Amino acid sequence: MNNIGVPAREVDVVVTGAGQAGLSSAFHLRRTGFEPERDFVVLDHAPRPGGAWQFRWPSLTYRKVHGMHALPGMELTDADPSRPSSEVIAEYFDTYERTFDLRVRRPVDVTAVREGEGGRLLVQTSDGTWATRALINATGTWDRPFWPRYPGQESFRGRQLHTAQYPGPEEFAGQRVVVVGGGASGTQHLMEIAPYAASTTWVTRRPPVFREGPFSEDVGRAAVAMVEERVRRGLPPRSVVSVTGLPLNDAVRRAIADGVLDRLPVFDRITPDGVEWDDGRRVAADVILWATGFRAAIDHLAPLRLRAPGGGIRVEGTRVVADPRIHLVGYGPSASTIGANRAGRAAVRDIRRLLAGEPLTV
Repeated sequence: MNNIGVPAREVDVVVTGAGQAGLSSAFHLRRTGFEPERDFVVLDHAPRPGGAWQFRWPSLTYRKVHGMHALPGMELTDADPSRPSSEVIAEYFDTYERTFDLRVRRPVDVTAVREGEGGRLLVQTSDGTWATRALINATGTWDRPFWPRYPGQESFRGRQLHTAQYPGPEEFAGQRVVVVGGGASGTQHLMEIAPYAASTTWVTRRPPVFREGPFSEDVGRAAVAMVEERVRRGLPPRSVVSVTGLPLNDAVRRAIADGVLDRLPVFDRITPDGVEWDDGRRVAADVILWATGFRAAIDHLAPLRLRAPGGGIRVEGTRVVADPRIHLVGYGPSASTIGANRAGRAAVRDIRRLLAGEPLTV
């Protein structure tokens, strides 16, 4: 029962999250005979279909999206490349949910997952409690933007915002903007903002690595393998782009030539009027934009004490080593769209074995 005495609803599988990883998992559950609402349920905290894509800034058009891989069983066709990706992909996800009758429940906030009775997990939510034999956690990272801390940060008189709050470039017209972060979002923000801003300054902890040539399957496999090794050891996952580097395309070359992507090492402190370094360098700023990435949104799993000494959760494939009832999809090596599809299929295959009492393999 939940904390107000209402009996928990029993299902075989709860899927938390309805982004790429969650919908892929739900598709494979249906495909292998699980019925929605009877055998499994998909819970999503977002107000509408689209996963994290629905929250992306309007200037991120579908043309600018790198590596959007179709969900299993249905291609994304005839998309207008000039439309915002938030609209294109949200409509695609909505059609997908209806086509395969996935019956996603939303908005539902998952507050905690705890040990239940009879070997079941209790998934506590804003829509009541579910008692499940297995959990596919597909909550992604969008809800956990990472904000680094620097001396003097609270004294800054300008505006600070994160990629998750980025409104598009027009809002920075005439302002002096410091962009922090060496990933794809940071470079995209800089290239968009530069024509509008009075000035832009780019700072990163490490020198950026630009990748020449196409992103081959071998490069992708090697990058995924490095991230996979981290989660196997129980370390917090790194993004795949942190391993592969940034693609060096024509727009990036122009930005480098124009000085937009002229990188400085990260500052040592923040002042009321900007940022400064120990060597005496100072940059005045009206805005600090933190393009510093995200962390896995897994705080609701804390009652199960799954974290390893290294700070992450040890995972083999998608299965949590400490608890084989739990699978993390869209986590670590499966955070890419194609990785999420494969992870959903692998998680469902493993869960079928678990529920049938068969030996588990990776």
